[in-house]
Amino acid sequence: MGETPSVAVVMPVVNEERHLRASVARALDQDYAGRIDVVLAVGPSRDRTREVAEELAREDGRVHVVDNPTGRTPAGLNRAIAAVDSDVVVRVDGHAMVPRDYVRIGVETLVRTGADNVGGIMAAEGETDTEHAVAAAMRSRFGVGDASFHVGGEEGPALTVYLGCFRRSALARVGGYDESMVRAQDWELNLRIRETGGVVWFTPEMAVTYRPRSTLRALARQYFDYGRWRREVVRRHPETVSVRYLAAPVTVVVIGIGGLVAIAGAATGTSAWVAGGLAPMGVYALGTVVASVTAGAHDWRTLIRLPGVFATMHGAWGIGFLRGGVAG
Repeated sequence: MGETPSVAVVMPVVNEERHLRASVARALDQDYAGRIDVVLAVGPSRDRTREVAEELAREDGRVHVVDNPTGRTPAGLNRAIAAVDSDVVVRVDGHAMVPRDYVRIGVETLVRTGADNVGGIMAAEGETDTEHAVAAAMRSRFGVGDASFHVGGEEGPALTVYLGCFRRSALARVGGYDESMVRAQDWELNLRIRETGGVVWFTPEMAVTYRPRSTLRALARQYFDYGRWRREVVRRHPETVSVRYLAAPVTVVVIGIGGLVAIAGAATGTSAWVAGGLAPMGVYALGTVVASVTAGAHDWRTLIRLPGVFATMHGAWGIGFLRGGVAG
């Protein structure tokens, strides 16, 4: 890979009419000396995503459009990667607004470290009160564990990173994204990169703004899917199971059993059972309050929403993990 390797920014896009033009403009307006192409893998959309993508391709020869009939993210990424021959592949979401130095820092870090994939921080930032609370929870170790791409930290090897700046040779070595992984495809791909001797590298210098879900219902659906697909990763790769991934499902089971004990105690008039059954729920509730106070909430409107956000994330993730059943 030369000093200024060519770069393909790949974007799987579905229903991104609102953000696509600005996102592509950010991807092209980089302070990088090498060539940058943007490849849009367009899936079936209910809005004008395809029309906007084709307009962008007509306006700038560096923008390319490929079909993604399934609309699934890993399939779109593979089609986009195959469309342009480049030394480096940078994954970007269709609504992401990457900073102007993003590609340059990614490529420089690849060259400096010898890594196969480099990524940074998923910088959650909200606009509404609920989004502010979700963003604070996503930056909290109580909310999401100690993954550096959520909570930050010093640069160095990591299990996974947000999005990614890849050597094309590494993607070819592992066969690209696994198209059966509708979710968690980044984590699974980085696992295969590491298993084949490659290094995944985190650097806090790369940060992309992420807009969190705006309602608890949408957040619950998101984290339920996360849990189900994390269970699928564990099913395929049992060696990856960890305390971090078991914390939410274990919490759900313990609180569920405690609730049944409390109900049985109430039915039989056994106060000790009621107290013992409610204890796990009380401990968890106290944990959410303490975590909310220490999560860096900027105002009381965010603060009072945080316990509910934590409970939604953990409960949905844990139930999804216990549910599983997504093998394809």
